[in-house]
Amino acid sequence: MRTVHFVVPDGIADPVRPSGGNTYDRHLSRELGPHGWTVRERAVEGFWDRPDAASFAALERTLRQIPDDAVVLLDGLIASTAPEVLVPQASRLRLIPLVHMPLGHRPREDAARAREGAVLAAATATVTTSEWSRRRLVELYGLPADGVRVAEPGVETADPARGTAAGEALLCVGAVSFEKGHDILIEALASISALSWRCTCVGSAGRDPAFAAGLGRRLPGERVSFPGPRTGADLNRSYASADLLVVASRAETYGMVVTEALARGLPVVAAEVGGVVEALGEGAAGTRPGLLVAPEDPAALAGALASWLGDAELRARLRRAAGERRESLPRWPATAAVVAGVLAEASP
Repeated sequence: MRTVHFVVPDGIADPVRPSGGNTYDRHLSRELGPHGWTVRERAVEGFWDRPDAASFAALERTLRQIPDDAVVLLDGLIASTAPEVLVPQASRLRLIPLVHMPLGHRPREDAARAREGAVLAAATATVTTSEWSRRRLVELYGLPADGVRVAEPGVETADPARGTAAGEALLCVGAVSFEKGHDILIEALASISALSWRCTCVGSAGRDPAFAAGLGRRLPGERVSFPGPRTGADLNRSYASADLLVVASRAETYGMVVTEALARGLPVVAAEVGGVVEALGEGAAGTRPGLLVAPEDPAALAGALASWLGDAELRARLRRAAGERRESLPRWPATAAVVAGVLAEASP
């Protein structure tokens, strides 16, 4: 067995802070073993959403414990923000950033792009989670296309959601934040308040408390609930009781909640951003298992939701496509196989 040192943010298993990136990292740690890799997970303390000097010092201490010429897989939340620590180590260690979301995905983020680009240019190889993200990294930083590999997120087997005839149970899954577009969703729902629906927004409100508090003043009555973060069986029950997943995000590298919904046969209405089109895919007959709308457009989102709620034939068609797509979704062992291949190529 060969060894990979997997450098991750501290607390990736914290149920209060679930995220797609944390879920991906945990599955990868478990699934690399059958592909011949012993994973030494090295959690680094720090506030990696907004790293400070103490965060960088903790990362430097962690890297000093890793022997020369070792293969080091780095969660992108850490890798993309710490060039002053990582670039000097690139001559000693075989660094492979795992980029969940390119930091330069918004305009005018020159400083973030410069820092991320410095690390990726010094890395042995880079892994990302969608073809959209691979193209974006190559475009942003002039990386060689064959040096950035896509390891699409997998899904776990899940029972199909039962669904209801009227399709009124809407579900949104994600941290309550500007990036996830909850303000867009609330505005869209307010404009279709004459229709019959209810919406459950599962996710932590702790990432941006001021933003979350502001949403409360805009809610259209009591039909929108915010039960907080859910994981495991609680999250499964949320999907099982839903009719439709709604994704109003301003940015998504892939959109793991999309495939989590499709794994249960749930159709999706989503903003067409990043890798969401890849995650949504198609059913066996070539029909998308959902509707895509323009990003940051509450009227377009409201129109799609009204179509879903008002058209039984559309609901039936999208549910059939979601059931077909459910059968073709990638699984986590396949994700790990891709990453294991990259690690092997980077090995001494």
